[in-house]
Amino acid sequence: MAEKKGTRKPQAWNPHQQATGTVELATFYVGNALCGMDILKVQEINKLMEMTKVPQAPDYVMGILNLRGQIVTIIDLGKKLGLTSVEVNDSSRNIIVNSDNEYIGLLVSRIGDVVEAEWEKVERPPANIGGVQGVFFKGVFKMQDRLIGILDADRVLAEEN
Repeated sequence: MAEKKGTRKPQAWNPHQQATGTVELATFYVGNALCGMDILKVQEINKLMEMTKVPQAPDYVMGILNLRGQIVTIIDLGKKLGLTSVEVNDSSRNIIVNSDNEYIGLLVSRIGDVVEAEWEKVERPPANIGGVQGVFFKGVFKMQDRLIGILDADRVLAEEN
């Protein structure tokens, strides 16, 4: 019998496991929460919102869309993280990532800037970041005027709610 996804125990924070040097973070907002992920995880960002609903899918699955012949599952990142649902409007976008050879779209409220972060300055994620469990984050990067939660996209997509 296959092991059920999402049954892994969270790993303890170990800053030595983190990469050294810098990482470029593609930042985005989920509601008012500023998040980022390694820009190398991002395949593309688009605003396609014509989705086909998927019967009996979890409530955070908005639907699927056809992106140049590839079927992409769109996830409401707000709902997935336990926040309010992302409102689909002129600012909302899909961040397309490749996870386990499957294209997944993360619906976010709006896109931010690309920020260069030094791994040595990334701190352990708190127990929760703006109401989101810290387990979904690789860490937090403090900028002069804001805090960026570095999203662990693989963990978000592996966890079942």
